[in-house]
Amino acid sequence: MRYLTAGESHGQVLTAIIEGIPANLPLTAEFINHELARRQMGYGRGGRMSIEKDQVEILSGVRNGLTLGSPITLQIRNRDWVNWQKVMDPAPGADMATKKITRPRPGHADLPGSIKYHQGDMRNILERSSARETAARVAAGAVAKALLREAGIKVFGHVTAIGKIKVKESFPETEYEHLISQVEKSPVRCWDEKISHQMMLGIDEAKAAGDSLGGIFEIIITGVPVGLGSHVHWDRKLDGRLAFALMSIQGIKGVEIGIGFLASSLPGSKVHDEITYVAGEGLKHLSNRGGGIEGGMSNGEPIVLRAAMKPIPTLMKPLSTVDIIDKKPVLAQVERSDVCAVPAACIVGEAVVAWETALALLEKFGGDTLEELVERVEVYREKVKRV
Repeated sequence: MRYLTAGESHGQVLTAIIEGIPANLPLTAEFINHELARRQMGYGRGGRMSIEKDQVEILSGVRNGLTLGSPITLQIRNRDWVNWQKVMDPAPGADMATKKITRPRPGHADLPGSIKYHQGDMRNILERSSARETAARVAAGAVAKALLREAGIKVFGHVTAIGKIKVKESFPETEYEHLISQVEKSPVRCWDEKISHQMMLGIDEAKAAGDSLGGIFEIIITGVPVGLGSHVHWDRKLDGRLAFALMSIQGIKGVEIGIGFLASSLPGSKVHDEITYVAGEGLKHLSNRGGGIEGGMSNGEPIVLRAAMKPIPTLMKPLSTVDIIDKKPVLAQVERSDVCAVPAACIVGEAVVAWETALALLEKFGGDTLEELVERVEVYREKVKRV
């Protein structure tokens, strides 16, 4: 199973081509659009979200609401294209002067990308490095979510910190369903209403100062069967693959699993999860400090991941930089941007994690049709209970 995305931030469309999804999976544009809408929400988003109302078009691989087993093509039109057609025209004669960028933003792909690809106009870099690309990844991730749902696996995320404002309490496993509904109601995807309000005030303060804020989000995967991933090769370890997926999101600077970095400061007796046997359920862990993964494999407990996002590098009060044409000191380029995109990044995190989990699921159980896959998963789950 694999996918590719294509498209520029202000181009005509974003496209994703997906290969390897089993046949007979229920899939509709409405389901994908719901995920796209969740990505566009969030307190602190910029003006573009009032322009773009992402809607997917399924161009291939689905008929009568069911996948065919053939490649799936998804397309999202950029509504802002009408305002950028002369600048972003693929044909010779495009307007190369009006929106030219020669002042790289500190913390962005502008400078290294322009040097790597020998581009005198950094727009040729930022158009693809922009987080607008993640709309296509969320669409692909929605397909993965649809597949996981049929196998009894759920993926959801919530924000635990924006700037210095953090949720103090952990996300209780016994209240997942209730807290998920609280998260979906929050403008910053935080289940604690009081902390949500404080986060929003923090975003307002950053906006007034012409600044931006980062934060931390947590992704939880429930219903994962034991044994996804493998210990036998470095590139098959589930924790490594999930961490890579999260680190590939624009702006992510750190990833941890379970208690993460805290584990380095504690004795082993306070880190490793003791094992017990529950009649009718099989072997279980008494805690989940390991975040549901041991030795590169899922261990049957919920998988818990966290990702730290840096502040958006486009600032309304820009930092100093150098114009690449005359090498003189100037202020960095200002593009339309968000003040805080952590809630949106959380949705992207759900998508990329769902994809890697679905990939690991298919690697273990296979199947050309949904029916084959689901049957194999169910048989395996029953077998594990008897271990």
